[in-house]
Amino acid sequence: MLIALKPRASLLVLVVFSGCSIWTLASPQALTRQQFTKQLVAAAIERTSHSVRYVPDYVRIPYPDGDVPADTGVCTDEIIRSYRAVGVDLQREVHEDMLRNFSAYPDQKRWRLDHPDSNIDHRRVPNLMVFFQRKGEALPITNQAADYAPGDLVTWDLGGGVAHIGIVVDQKARWSDHYVIVHNIGAGPKMEDVLFNWKIIGHYRYFGPARSQ
Repeated sequence: MLIALKPRASLLVLVVFSGCSIWTLASPQALTRQQFTKQLVAAAIERTSHSVRYVPDYVRIPYPDGDVPADTGVCTDEIIRSYRAVGVDLQREVHEDMLRNFSAYPDQKRWRLDHPDSNIDHRRVPNLMVFFQRKGEALPITNQAADYAPGDLVTWDLGGGVAHIGIVVDQKARWSDHYVIVHNIGAGPKMEDVLFNWKIIGHYRYFGPARSQ
């Protein structure tokens, strides 16, 4: 998909790219929301340079800072990896909240769970939706592209009970003037104009645990 890219503003905190990781010279807690968002968006865009096979399998991973093999993943893994690149471990954050508030999270019977599982909980879209609502900001769902800003997290219903998640970045599609989405719907991380391709069921902002409610 052809996308007309705008020049990116320089980051206010130096970011060094190496392999599939991004290391920042300032901790997330030291950043303003604007600085954090710029780094998060840069991390999400960087994810599109990676080749990732869509593998939805349950995988046992270390805790904290665990990840499935770098060349595999699903839509949630792109969100997890983008946040981890700017110093926020969603595996830890979701797991710790679920330990304290397990009943607040949805569909446990669907997954045959009666306790949190740090291997998989953060990799499920419904759990991330609850987490971002609890610990971040839940924003209005509208049909106005201007309401969706870089760094926003969007979830969709693809039909048949299948949920999907992506992140808005600071590039625009030439033909729609919409900010585009970084997501993985099966072909690896892509940057595409898909904001209104499916029914939106969630709209969030999350700036890390230092700014949680």
